[in-house]
Parts: sequence; structure tokens; C-alpha cells
Amino acid sequence: MDWINGRLGRRSFLAGGTALVAAGMVSRPAIAAEKVRIGLPTKTYWPTIVAEAAKAQKLYEKEGLAAELTIYRGGAETFEALAAGAADVILDPPSLVAAGRKRGVASKIVAGGTIANHGWFLMVPAKSPIQKVADLQGKKVGITSAGSGSDILAIWTMADRKVNFTKVPLGGGGLVPNLLSGNVDAVVLYSPLSFQLMKSGEARSLIDFTKEVPPNMTSGWIASDKLIAEKPQLVQKTLNALFGGVAFLQSNRDAAIKLIAETNEIPADIAAEEYQHTTMQLLPDGRISRDEIARSLELARLSGPVDMAPVDEIFVTNFKPVPTKA
Repeated sequence: MDWINGRLGRRSFLAGGTALVAAGMVSRPAIAAEKVRIGLPTKTYWPTIVAEAAKAQKLYEKEGLAAELTIYRGGAETFEALAAGAADVILDPPSLVAAGRKRGVASKIVAGGTIANHGWFLMVPAKSPIQKVADLQGKKVGITSAGSGSDILAIWTMADRKVNFTKVPLGGGGLVPNLLSGNVDAVVLYSPLSFQLMKSGEARSLIDFTKEVPPNMTSGWIASDKLIAEKPQLVQKTLNALFGGVAFLQSNRDAAIKLIAETNEIPADIAAEEYQHTTMQLLPDGRISRDEIARSLELARLSGPVDMAPVDEIFVTNFKPVPTKA
């Protein structure tokens, strides 16, 4: 009898427990989201929009991540953050990875970002007496930072057009103010700022880098060797969320234009230009081409001998982004 009462008592307890769970009265320990620090080279640049889109659509959360986004003043500073352990995944050109490995910064490209300089222009003020690239001989040209994408394009310009000018690092936020104030004679400018200045009539283009520079991996998502070895799933989940952001933007034109306009504080028509000429040109699958990386390093070497690691040492292809669905 005691045995029967015991069984009945246990059943009552289990039934009661089931009811409590169904009623939501029994708390379960929450699984803590894993933190990932994403470094972005400047605010008004496409990777920031991609990262913000992923955040707005809660794609990091869906991957079990808590993303911390940090915007830096240029590609070089972003790479320094990775080197210092202050960022986990960043967006930068391959040349920084190759040069970094020779200086003890072990990192690799884990996914491709772009293979052309979409929306990048060499620009001068509208009323500048400079009419052609040759007129920049001995002048000052603004870039974001040494080793950045803008620096590579400035180097390419000097080599391709046989002209010599002084590169002036200004940070992403300093390019337009210094150009319009006359502190520099020209700038290597990215979209949507480039589209905005042309639309307003404040500046004009001398070179459209999208059309002039041979296809190459202009930027890629990068992680340290340590993170790749010790936390490959963190890298994979981060890429899933980021490329989920790309997929969302490319599939939702109106929402994307609204986000671009709000984040970059620009008019909707300029945001539409950025969407068409930049956002829609982003690699949707993060594919990596050895040849495109090699061409990128060749462009970086135009400034002279640069000690860089071999192409095959600066990327891995074992990460295949599976875009997180919004």
C-alpha cells in the first residue's frame, strides 16, 4: 500500500511539474549568447550597413551571438584592433593581412566582401582648377589611412597615371571636410559620400575606380588564426549573420534604402544610388578566389617593395556562409 501511495504521490508531483512548466512558472537557465566583436573601417561605408542590417533583423541573436559593433577611422586602425585583440572579425583589404603576417599578426581572410571598388572615385572640388589626374603632380590627396583601401587606390593612381602626389591620412570622417575646405586638393572617396558630393555639385570625379581598376578582392572579412583554430563555430555563426544581412538588404530594396539613408544621414535618392551601385554588387556568398586576392596584392605592391606573406598563407576556404534568415 505504501508502495502504491508512493507511486501515486510521484505521479502527482510529475503532473504538477508538467502543469507548472506548461504555465511557464518553472524558470529554465538561459543560455548566454556568445559575444563577438565586429570591427568596421568607417561609418559611411557598406560593411557598417551590412552589420547594422544583421543587428536590426536580430540575425546575431538567431545565431546565438551578442554582437558588439565598433567603427574605426579607417582600415589600418581596424586591423590594429584585430592585432591588439580588441576585435574578433573585421573587414579590410587583403594587403593588410599579408603585411600583417610578416609583422607577427596572424590572421586570414575567411570570406570575400567585394571584388571591385564600387562607388569609389578620385574627386576634386567642383571649382578646382584641376581638370585631369596629371594636374595632381606635387599636390595633396586625402586618404583614410596608410594601408587602407583608399591608400591602395591612391598608389594605383600614381603608378597607372605616372603622377606623384602626397598622400594625406585624414580618417573616414575627415575626407569630405578637408576636401571642401581646401586643405587637400583631392580625395579618394567611397560611396555613398562620393554620390552625395556629385549629386550636390560640390565635387566632381577624375577617376571612377569601379571602371578603371582591374577586378580584385578589394575587401574581405578577416579573423585571427587563433580564433579560427579555437572558435571556428563563432567565426561561422558571425559570417552567417553578416551574409544574412547582405541577403536581407539585396532582397528588400525599400528597407535597405531606408537603413542606408538613416545610418549615413543622407537623402533617400543618394541612398538609392548607394543601394544600386554598391549594395547590390556585394558578394552574396562570400566566395574567395585566389586569383582575385593575388591581384589585390599586386596592386598594393605598386608603391614599391612591400614585405608581404604569400597569397596562399592569407586565406582559408573552409568557411561557407549560410545566410541567417530574417
